[in-house]
Amino acid sequence: MTLNRRQFVAGTSALLAVPAIGRAATPPKTIEARSGLARIAPDSYPETEIWGYDGGVPGPEIRARQGETVRRTLLNSLPQPTAIHWHGLRVPNNMDGVPGLTQEAVQKGDKFQYDLPLKDAGTFWYHSHNQSTEQVARGLYGAFIVDETNPPDRDHDITVLLDDWRLGQDAQIVDDFGSIHDWTHAGRMGNYVHAHVSPITEVLTNQRLRLRLVNVATDRIMYVSVRGANGKLIAYDGMPVTQPEDFETLVFGPAQRVDLVVDVTSDVGEAVQIILHERDEAFVIAELPVSRRGTTVARGTIEALPPNPVSVLKDVSDALTVPLVMEGGAMGGLRQGSYKGQVMSTDELVREGQIWTFNGIAGLPKNPLASVSRGDVVRIQIKNDTVFPHAMHLHGTHFQEVLADGSLGPLRDTILVDRIETREIAFVADNPGDWLFHCHMLSHQAAGMKTWLSVV
Repeated sequence: MTLNRRQFVAGTSALLAVPAIGRAATPPKTIEARSGLARIAPDSYPETEIWGYDGGVPGPEIRARQGETVRRTLLNSLPQPTAIHWHGLRVPNNMDGVPGLTQEAVQKGDKFQYDLPLKDAGTFWYHSHNQSTEQVARGLYGAFIVDETNPPDRDHDITVLLDDWRLGQDAQIVDDFGSIHDWTHAGRMGNYVHAHVSPITEVLTNQRLRLRLVNVATDRIMYVSVRGANGKLIAYDGMPVTQPEDFETLVFGPAQRVDLVVDVTSDVGEAVQIILHERDEAFVIAELPVSRRGTTVARGTIEALPPNPVSVLKDVSDALTVPLVMEGGAMGGLRQGSYKGQVMSTDELVREGQIWTFNGIAGLPKNPLASVSRGDVVRIQIKNDTVFPHAMHLHGTHFQEVLADGSLGPLRDTILVDRIETREIAFVADNPGDWLFHCHMLSHQAAGMKTWLSVV
């Protein structure tokens, strides 16, 4: 494998790092979805026209403390209706931001106030959930950080948002969001991977860093490692692990996150590097230069974070079991499926822009995948009968994977299910409402991969 700092343009990605844009007040603040300009490509190119919260990309980092309530009034100044989903936050159902399920889309010029009680500490994010294949691809996302009451020992707390842009030669976003090829294959793959890094003053040798890595891409799976620092993984998708884990190359499906605590091992004049792995090459997409020497005293043990107040399962033998079979896409063997209550052939589904199904149904169905009572334990068997991976995201709660030996994995809100693979998740249905369950490859969601669960 070769390590490469050059710009990479080979039909899949051009990889470069650019720093970007952190405690939110209790009274409502307005966050405006509007157009703007952002420096995405190198300085030799023009700025890129984007859609962003407050006109920037990423949007302003929202930062608050566990137990607080954050209030944001969305003002829509876009040419399309929009809404905000608060990804990973266990909020009341009417605050979840899913048009057609939990609220009406916010029309141009209108407002909607979100009241967000922060039950959990961790790394979360927010993004558009209306026409999201286009709106997220244009830049409508931002980091949402909820600090622990007693944060862990660290010198810097750094958020890294990993995005994937499809840019033309003029550095503008390519306007082909409805490409049926993208929708039926791996999704909208960009040609420019860009790392937004929260600004810091300087990094010293032996300092301790908390790195919060978030994949905000619409469809791209990212393979990432860290060079110039050693440490542990302390959280998945905002939820602390019981014991900090060793890590090497991290695999991020769209929307997945990890928190790392690492100690700087690079010397002065070197850097801590975030590395993206593409096939047999590796690319530096973010660097934190080491400016001078710090302490020579070894840091202490990296401790586990305090757990969040989420129901953790020990046994799922009596769980309500719900099957979910994925079919469709290119080379998927889909012959027909139901859409809006009508059985359609493959050709008819394609004409409707719906080519993926869950249990034979494309698009958001009239009836839920399951209707359960509050407090029920639910186990969903996800069978991927397609030739593409899918990042399945459950709104409203976090789940655990049921592993092959019957044990239960760490809490997550998004799971990457590989091609021709079956994985199972389980959770306590303790948040009442109608909750979306969908593929976070947003092109796949737009082309049919979404359903919902009712908790009453």
